[in-house]
Amino acid sequence: MNKNHPFHMVSLSPWPILISFSIMSMLIGMIEMIYFKSKMSFIIGMSSTMLISSQWWRDISRESTLEGNHTKKILTMMKMGMILFIVSEIMFFISFFWTFYHSSLSPCIQIGMKWPPPSILTFNPLQIPLLNTIILLSSGVSITWAHHNLLNNKMSNSIKSILITIALGVYFSVLQFIEYKESSFSISDSIYGSLFFMSTGFHGIHVIIGTLFILINLKWLKNFHLSSLNHLSFESAAWYWHFVDIVWLFLYLSIYWWGK
Repeated sequence: MNKNHPFHMVSLSPWPILISFSIMSMLIGMIEMIYFKSKMSFIIGMSSTMLISSQWWRDISRESTLEGNHTKKILTMMKMGMILFIVSEIMFFISFFWTFYHSSLSPCIQIGMKWPPPSILTFNPLQIPLLNTIILLSSGVSITWAHHNLLNNKMSNSIKSILITIALGVYFSVLQFIEYKESSFSISDSIYGSLFFMSTGFHGIHVIIGTLFILINLKWLKNFHLSSLNHLSFESAAWYWHFVDIVWLFLYLSIYWWGK
């Protein structure tokens, strides 16, 4: 069909409405798992969300590669959309930092007028937190090196660098899980516990999402869907990963080091 604009008008798709219901069922299942110890609804919701996401990404991949519908104008708009998404995520974490500094700089009488509260035994910032900081900074270097290799058509080196990034992301998540298991306080232990687990927990979720994002790009790279001239999805994943790195630096310096 002839058109006088550079945009791609997407066809009707079942995935948006299906993934909405799927995510809703997954969140309801998570509540059931926490309060009623029933895992079935959460597993079904999470499985359907992953399946629908893979099908939706498959369609987008077809649009950009086989059908060639992603024009330069669309790529520019997609870049802007990713930038705005990261900005919204930055504002999300700023709310946690704002709460942290408000509570720590002027601790109220309910927590003993002291920060951290007397009942909280904080983590040693030179142990797992420092190791996780080194891991994330190293992963930022490896994802940048992967991008450099991709720009120079060194696909084999790019794949190796991406694998290193994925391994470091998984390692970070494992260490954070160990840290949570060893914690002497919980999310219900004063505002410190709530802030600690909310901020680091949401960051941990972002690390997992970023690792999956990069893993999908690894698959697309192996299938020759990415090239030195057309790799917007990989650039978006790299931007997201650098955002995760920077947020962790602020978390480490604020909560683990300064707030100790």
